[in-house]
Amino acid sequence: MIRFAAALVCACIFASAPGYSQDIFAGVRSIEVTMTKVESCIASHYGVGDGYHGRRTASGERFNTHAMTAAHRTRRFGSRVTVTNLANGRSVTVRINDRGPFVRGRCIDLSHAAARAIGMGGLARVTVE
Repeated sequence: MIRFAAALVCACIFASAPGYSQDIFAGVRSIEVTMTKVESCIASHYGVGDGYHGRRTASGERFNTHAMTAAHRTRRFGSRVTVTNLANGRSVTVRINDRGPFVRGRCIDLSHAAARAIGMGGLARVTVE
């Protein structure tokens, strides 16, 4: 109760200070906030010789190994992430359209085209943001 009273007194003093505007957000139409979660993990790729090309993904669209897409366990379908190969610094922006990988230690499965774009062979250490 004492804390509440002290906060109320401070608020009243601050509000009565000269030049204080009651509406501090007047004129602000929107605030754009971009929150990115950066992951560092092992990436793999799929779509060549494994029978996935042309099959339905978890999002319902057909998987195209030549498109810049990826599978991630938790990111929303349609969201775009930037994947950077830590070995050579090359990066690519991909759209999440599938779920996976389901192998411990891996956080993203890239389409064959996306893997080639960052110079990835089989597996690579990457950052995903």
